[in-house]
Amino acid sequence: MNSDCAGGNSEKTSTDRILSQDELIARVQTARRDGARIVFANGCFDVLHAGHVRYLQGAKALGDLLVVGINADSQVAALKGPGRPVMGERERAEIVASLESVDLVTIFHEATVESLLLALKPDIHAKGTDYTEQTVPERDVVRSYGGRVAIVGDPKNHSTSEILDRIGANPDVAKKCEQNS
Repeated sequence: MNSDCAGGNSEKTSTDRILSQDELIARVQTARRDGARIVFANGCFDVLHAGHVRYLQGAKALGDLLVVGINADSQVAALKGPGRPVMGERERAEIVASLESVDLVTIFHEATVESLLLALKPDIHAKGTDYTEQTVPERDVVRSYGGRVAIVGDPKNHSTSEILDRIGANPDVAKKCEQNS
């Protein structure tokens, strides 16, 4: 499968690979028509670390076109708590889009990726090793259209929250320290 035909990394800059959901759906449909195997991965990607990179490399290895959904700022704040995200959604999307393994990126504002999965119907929904195939929240949605779930990446021993703790930038840890002093 030629990645140029699949709409892969032929774009000029990483920001050219950040698409609205409507643009993404059209691009994925074209790639699928051309025979591409579509892989979808998602996450906050707030402070990019080696675990994120390995997860996305593992996802890309499963197919021809890797699409990444980035949680919008409001969803990161709801999931991760005060002071998060550290970087805004556009910056996070641009950084992820710049990775060699990533073909297309979109930002989603919903609490889950279920509607995006139903719109794209990727062949494979890749999740990191903090999940098992049985614990992936969207597994039933993926199976409903004939897709499959795959667990990829290295063992979960990387964490943005832990990185922020180590550098003293985690607002939850700072608050606890203030309360204990």
